[in-house]
Amino acid sequence: MLAEHLKTSEENRNQKWEELFFKMISESSLKIMSEDPQQGPDGWPYLMTETQFTLDIAPDEKIDTSQKIFHWLSTRGIGLVVNPRRTPYPDFVFSYGMIWSFRETGYFIKYNDLNRSSSFELNSNTPITSGAPTSEYLPDYVKEILRNFLIDQGVFGARVLMISTDKVHYDLCFSLESFGNPPEVEHAGILEAIAWFLPPHYSVALVSETGLPTFVEV
Repeated sequence: MLAEHLKTSEENRNQKWEELFFKMISESSLKIMSEDPQQGPDGWPYLMTETQFTLDIAPDEKIDTSQKIFHWLSTRGIGLVVNPRRTPYPDFVFSYGMIWSFRETGYFIKYNDLNRSSSFELNSNTPITSGAPTSEYLPDYVKEILRNFLIDQGVFGARVLMISTDKVHYDLCFSLESFGNPPEVEHAGILEAIAWFLPPHYSVALVSETGLPTFVEV
C-alpha cells in the first residue's frame, strides 16, 4: 500500500496525502542506506532510508522498523529522508522536530496549530500568561540537543519563556539578550535554524526580556 501511495504525483500530495503517508510510514520498515547521517542541502544531518528493498542488502545497510528508527533519531538530533534517490525530490524529508514530536505525541505535525497566525506583538498594555516550557512541550533530551547546537554556534546560556496573549496559543520565546542582541536582519535566520529542532506547529520568536517575567535557561 505504501508503494502505491508513493506513486501519487507531486501536485496531488496534499494534507490528506501526507496524513495517510505518516500513518503508513510509521507502520512500515525501512532500509537504512548508511548508518552514518548525511548532510542535506539545508545543512542539517539526515539518515537516508528507502521504502522498497530486498533482503539481499549491502554490509553497510540495515533494515529496521520505522518506530525503532524514529526513536533512535530522536535521541541524536537527526532528521530522516525517505527515498533520497527519487527525482527530482525525495519522497519526504522529516526535520528533527517532526521526529521527536511523533515520539512524544504520535503526531509529526498538528495541522490545526500549524495554520494559525504566527504574528507576535507585545506592548506594555498586552496582558500575557507566561511560564517555563513543560517537559511535555520540550523534553529534556530535546533541550540538551538544542542547547548543544546553540553552544556550537557560540550561544551560551540561551534563555526561553512560554508566552501567550490568549491563554490558548503559546509562543516559545527566546531571549534576544541571551543571544547577544543580534541585529534584526539576522533574526529570521536564527529562528529558522531553531525551528528545525522543533515540531512545525510550534511558534517561536525572539524577544527582549525587558518588562517580561523571568526567562529560564534552555
